[in-house]
Amino acid sequence: MNVQAKIGAAQLPTEKRAFRGVHHLALNTEDMKSTIDFYAGVLGMRLVHAMRVPKGADANAEARGNPPFPEIRHCFFDMGNDRLIGFFEMPKGAKKPVDRNGIAAMQHVSFALPREDHHKLHARLDKHGIYYLGPIKPLEGLLSTYFYDNNGIRLKVTSHDKNSIDPKVIEDLQQTPDEAMDELIGLHSDNEWLERVKAYMA
Repeated sequence: MNVQAKIGAAQLPTEKRAFRGVHHLALNTEDMKSTIDFYAGVLGMRLVHAMRVPKGADANAEARGNPPFPEIRHCFFDMGNDRLIGFFEMPKGAKKPVDRNGIAAMQHVSFALPREDHHKLHARLDKHGIYYLGPIKPLEGLLSTYFYDNNGIRLKVTSHDKNSIDPKVIEDLQQTPDEAMDELIGLHSDNEWLERVKAYMA
């Protein structure tokens, strides 16, 4: 069944409000020790939980979309605002690095950071000899720094001019439907579809 036909444009905004943001990101590493040292030691994120995938859980790993390895280690870090970033530890050499610019790959992770803490992050990265690019302004009102973790994952921190202590990500970046249409009108010429997209922004 067509998803749009099933949901209906008028219902979609209400359905979207049921979400409460990211619960956790689940990424991969083949060196959990270095990953703990980076996220806790370099970035200062608290290690929240360390576990192994329960025995036998790999039997239905493919159906769940989990790694097909028995009893692999899984650790979670506090990335702020009651949200977690987690890592599965793959057996060394079992998987090749992916092209982060490939379709369905994760291009980068951007963490929200209070504006006044941006210089503290730079000091931590400098202390550990980690190269970074920034701060630069990717958009008006934003300040970003780019760097890589120990696994080669591209990371970014983003600060806001407004609400600098407690960034309001959506509030600061929300466009009006007409502003979004300036870009989206070049994506498709179907006026019915474009009106539906405006409803998505309600």
